[in-house]
Amino acid sequence: MFARELTLFFIAMGFFTRIPMPAWVQVDSERLNQASRYFALVGVMVGGICALVYGLSTKVLPSNIAILMAMLTGLLLTGGFHEDGLADTADGFGGGWRVQDKLTIMKDSRVGTYGVLALVMSLLFKFVLLSEIALFDGDLVMAALVVGHCLSRLLAASLIFTETYVRDDDTSKSKPLAQSQTLNELGILLLTGIVTLWLSGIASALSLCLVLLAVRQLLVRGYRRQIGGYTGDVLGATQQVSELVCYLFILVISL
Repeated sequence: MFARELTLFFIAMGFFTRIPMPAWVQVDSERLNQASRYFALVGVMVGGICALVYGLSTKVLPSNIAILMAMLTGLLLTGGFHEDGLADTADGFGGGWRVQDKLTIMKDSRVGTYGVLALVMSLLFKFVLLSEIALFDGDLVMAALVVGHCLSRLLAASLIFTETYVRDDDTSKSKPLAQSQTLNELGILLLTGIVTLWLSGIASALSLCLVLLAVRQLLVRGYRRQIGGYTGDVLGATQQVSELVCYLFILVISL
């Protein structure tokens, strides 16, 4: 049982990060679907590494430079995986009229105006929010990074449970994607998020959960109207948006 769960975690890690999986890990569609249970735990790992880099950097560098170091660490760890999804989703939704047009644009490896604007604003907004949080409490930045990375991946992965996948793997430019999720996978995702949020010590945790549920509902309604479901790019965009919402909420309750 332990070996099986460890294998699923490594698959999730290999899917979401540039950290190589052990050579003995075998990936197939069934295991990839099951590995979605650990997407939030991978977020804890990525957020934890970013928080560690921030904490060490603040010992020798100003806090704003330390935040940039933490953000760069996250980009290197994930290869800009979620940022790419955000850019493609912005290009598709902004530049396409019909559903098929939107999907075709989202498959294009080139980045258009909408994608560039979305990326620039997202990274700038993230930097500003974390910098403002640091003015109140440097340690809170570390908690925010872990919680933001965890809960944003939880929210994105939860779309697999309720929404319809609208693209076949053989037409996608990206890696294979988990396309189904059981209550067991969803339960482990939620448990990971609850434990992480509880251990973080962030105030108004229940309010943050309610805000994220509202954000999820708004995003789902938008995705259904735009393309009728989700794609891998949409999940990446969801992660980015909900991570920003986490930071914004933490800043607001710190004021």
